[in-house]
Amino acid sequence: MSELELLPAWAALVVSLLLILGASIILIGALGLLRLRTFYQRIHGPAITVTLGAGSLLLASMLYFTVGQSRLVVHEVIITCFVLLTAPVVAMMIMRAAVYRDLRAKKGDSGATAGEVYTTTRE
Repeated sequence: MSELELLPAWAALVVSLLLILGASIILIGALGLLRLRTFYQRIHGPAITVTLGAGSLLLASMLYFTVGQSRLVVHEVIITCFVLLTAPVVAMMIMRAAVYRDLRAKKGDSGATAGEVYTTTRE
């Protein structure tokens, strides 16, 4: 018998729901990446959904191995903390690098000057 057959029904249900939720959120983020036109719009799909989608998948993994091994497995908690701390910071840094790139190239129509936070200098 495998570990999957020994898993209680309540745990299998919760793990399945978390896996479906996480996969759905990640799929929505990927579709947003494909569908949106500019870089500044495209970065939002993966940046926002990666934390919630990956968090759901890691919670499902933690629950599965905790119930399957009859002991608390916390490796996924450490990974979740790392993802929750680094993903937004990385997305922000990528967006700022793109803004500064567009400002240096004087691309006012790229979306870098939208919202009038950043302005291009005229020479």
